[in-house]
Amino acid sequence: MNINNIKKPNITSEEINEQIKPVLREMEKVGIKIDCNALKRLDKKLGKKLVKIKGEIFKLASREFNIDSPIQMAEVLFKELKLSTDGLKRTKSGISTAASELNKIKSEHAIIAPILEHREISKLLSTYLRPLPALVDKNDRLHTTYGLETSTGRLTSSEPNLQNIPIRGKHGDEIRSTFIADKGMKLIAADYSQIELRIVACLAGDTAMIDAFKKNEDIHTRTAAEIFNTKPNKVSRDQRRKAKAVNFGIVYGQTPYGLSQTLGIKIEEAAEYILHYFDIHRGIKGYINEMIEKAHTDGFVETLFGSKRYLPNINSRIRYIAEAEERMAINTPVQGTAAEVLKLAMIKLSQELAKLSGESGVKSGEKLLQDQNSKLLASSTRMLLTVHDEIVVECPEKEAKKVAKIVKDTMENIIGLCVPLQAEAGIGDNWSEAK
Repeated sequence: MNINNIKKPNITSEEINEQIKPVLREMEKVGIKIDCNALKRLDKKLGKKLVKIKGEIFKLASREFNIDSPIQMAEVLFKELKLSTDGLKRTKSGISTAASELNKIKSEHAIIAPILEHREISKLLSTYLRPLPALVDKNDRLHTTYGLETSTGRLTSSEPNLQNIPIRGKHGDEIRSTFIADKGMKLIAADYSQIELRIVACLAGDTAMIDAFKKNEDIHTRTAAEIFNTKPNKVSRDQRRKAKAVNFGIVYGQTPYGLSQTLGIKIEEAAEYILHYFDIHRGIKGYINEMIEKAHTDGFVETLFGSKRYLPNINSRIRYIAEAEERMAINTPVQGTAAEVLKLAMIKLSQELAKLSGESGVKSGEKLLQDQNSKLLASSTRMLLTVHDEIVVECPEKEAKKVAKIVKDTMENIIGLCVPLQAEAGIGDNWSEAK
């Protein structure tokens, strides 16, 4: 790893995890307000839509069946409708009908799209819309519980798990719209833009990717132009989509087969994309080879701040097991470092928000040492949630623009990468509006 491309605070992963704990506990205590009436309206709306979609599925299948039964689903799709099973995973009960597998054959029959939407809506109803009203306190505030995922260091959310709300799409936005600011307050939602790609560019010292980020170019458009040998302004939407899959797939150690399944293309075509990508991004290729070699030699890889992930099966004679661990070796330093950067930003942000009410918050200093006797986020401006690479803050309406700037500046300047970190901060009356 080319750590000379990154200027980081003098702090270890263990210290980061210790310092984030009181911040998380305070967030859990504060919670976020839920519009329970809006949840109930949305429940009713999506419930009606689910009935309609079910009717569409039965019409396309020419009969009724239990949509929630994988066995009955497989029978309808593969025996009666005779859809192709090429490239689909198998389970003990037969061909898998998991969403990831059905997406591979989405273009083969009109029945697949409503099946996938039916599953999404059913999950949202059972996981969020129906349980959440019973989980709020007397002030209609919802309190999730945060933890640390031991293998990657990323933050987890449980009871309820807010990490599973769809990131994109109409239904995810509709649920987020029920997470609201208190009276006289605003929500600020800020998230990092392509943080993992920026980190891997610096860790790998990849000149092409570093150049793109420094010039503030659209990294996926540039990659598409490189792969398809065209000008950036001539890149089609489909070409950019494929380039985006390549960019993120490479970071996750994706194979030609995996990329072919993601894009619905032939393995040979996917392999060609990857080879062309590595011709341009030699630094990325070198990083991948270095991490795999290190994992085989040392039995572990580590993040920028020293968190180790042990890979006990990296030298397994069973190839698919060894390959899975190699993918972890490629991804862990990137994903784990991104998680550490987010936690550092939250620690720093806690002291910045506390200053707004004259509280001492977290003591300043190179190690960001935590004063356990300080009351974090004591003002009415406080962090409420973190989901993936996003932080949600609540503040008085009159301070919203000022606080949004503090949040954005803190997130962008928490660490010195060889390329600029970018965070986007929005303001709204609810989470969806702010995002």
